[in-house]
Amino acid sequence: MMKEHYEKMLPGARLWTGGLELEADAIEQIRNVTNLPILAGPVAVMPDVHLGKGATVGTVIPTRAAIVPAAVGVDIGCGMLAVKTDLVAGDLPANLNKVRAQIERDVPVGFNFHKETLEAAGALATRMEDLGERFPKLRILEVVGPRSESRVWRQLGSLGGGNHFVEICLDADNAVWIMLHSGSRGIGNAIGEAAIGLAKEVATRVDRSLPHRDLAWLDEGTPEFESYVEGLGWAQEYASLNRDLMLQLVHKAISKSLGREVELIGEVTNCHHNYARVEEHFGENVWVTRKGAVSARAGELGIIPGSMGAKSFIVRGKGNEAAYCSCSHGAGRTMSRSRARKLFTREDLAAQTAGVECRKDEGVIDEIPSAYKDIDAVMAAQADLVDVVTTLKQILCVKG
Repeated sequence: MMKEHYEKMLPGARLWTGGLELEADAIEQIRNVTNLPILAGPVAVMPDVHLGKGATVGTVIPTRAAIVPAAVGVDIGCGMLAVKTDLVAGDLPANLNKVRAQIERDVPVGFNFHKETLEAAGALATRMEDLGERFPKLRILEVVGPRSESRVWRQLGSLGGGNHFVEICLDADNAVWIMLHSGSRGIGNAIGEAAIGLAKEVATRVDRSLPHRDLAWLDEGTPEFESYVEGLGWAQEYASLNRDLMLQLVHKAISKSLGREVELIGEVTNCHHNYARVEEHFGENVWVTRKGAVSARAGELGIIPGSMGAKSFIVRGKGNEAAYCSCSHGAGRTMSRSRARKLFTREDLAAQTAGVECRKDEGVIDEIPSAYKDIDAVMAAQADLVDVVTTLKQILCVKG
């Protein structure tokens, strides 16, 4: 009955929340979004929904001839990557501490980045070159202000902080997988913040009535919109390349720590969950903003991670048009980071991540599994959006 209760409170939204509870502040944010005059249809609310900046994380927002930059967010193109290796559980040492240490040496985490731009080959090098040629021409850089181009390229292939991670997982057959979560690093943040500022300036200039100041939007056909969309597309490509470069580094780190060549098997799944693009829905081309949501068109592969002590899933989309062919991007938080740090201890973290090689210090208490929703309940609530292809269990986690 929980879902039906919330739908009565939010008539402009479609909910895939099952029996999961919604926080009062999140309900208010969803209500604010449903009151936007630029909407092209009901807002789709995913089961991992929780309070965000401007709009809730775990929301799909269709808009007509406009984008809300704060709804896209500042970690533009943030998303997931996963790939199977030729290793099985028995190929790994009983203690994975050295493997984690090697990954942490080779992949900069937190505020760290590479001393030199990574050397890439083949398609990766071509993608880097293309991004580099377009970078100085991005019009939104005029708003971003002085930006160290060298730092932009040295951050490629780095993890960042917060809930970003690199994991080694096992599937039901004990095959070893690499999975990672990261976005567009500092430059994506700068583009996002600049666009949010532009939207607020426009709203003030035209005396635009807003349900909330953070929901200021940019209109198609304006210089501000065009410069943002150009930067948005660039940052999404940067984020995808960042994940592919990190995969290259993690792959080499595992091989190095095990003293043997490790092969990658099959398709690499690389998907965004913070982005906007034009899509056709219900016979109309609209802007679809997925803030903490993944595209789940019929047959399309996606990744839904749980917390670092739980399970994660490779999924195949069912193409549910009512949800704009989308699904959740993870388990979703049940509490703020500050509240988690107050409620839980290092001992709690160690207990909840038993069997996972990971940091168990005060610096990652805010990522404790209890700060997240039950991933099984989240998956049950979106059974009509995706099918589970592979279930993965984390055995090693590197946190940003």
